[in-house]
Amino acid sequence: MIVVYILAGLIIALLLIAAFLPARYNLEQSAIIKRPAPVVMDKVGDFNYFAKWNPWQMMETNGSYNISGNPGTVGHQYTWEGKKTGKGRYTLTGIDNKHIHFNLEFLKPWKANAKDNWLFEDWGTSETKVTWQNAGELPYPVARLMGPMLIKNLQRQFIKGLNNLKKLCEGT
Repeated sequence: MIVVYILAGLIIALLLIAAFLPARYNLEQSAIIKRPAPVVMDKVGDFNYFAKWNPWQMMETNGSYNISGNPGTVGHQYTWEGKKTGKGRYTLTGIDNKHIHFNLEFLKPWKANAKDNWLFEDWGTSETKVTWQNAGELPYPVARLMGPMLIKNLQRQFIKGLNNLKKLCEGT
């Protein structure tokens, strides 16, 4: 009987802790790429290049992927399903001469939405400062409890993705 009370107390404690953890996250990572902004924007706004720089697709080589819509235009979409990366959809929702905005929907292992925003700034003569931003919700209770670990992992993947994008754009 004591084991049941201890287990119940532990569950209640975890639920209380989750209630006080942040419900949202926002992270950002930047890199300088030695190419003009339109060249870099083309690689981000066209999902046909995704496999060459996106760390999640590189991690899930046996997953299934589908690209639809016209590259660099609103509605261009990338869907995926894999054992490691789950199932989801990435849709271009806005684009101008300095920004690309995406809606990121996770369908499995749990449902969640996030916004991916990219900023491309001229940096020097023919370089671009690329800033990758991502913000979303941390559903209660599991994602909130795992939030610090998820954010740390996302930050590492952003660095890896930007480094891959830099190599792709610079031809190195």
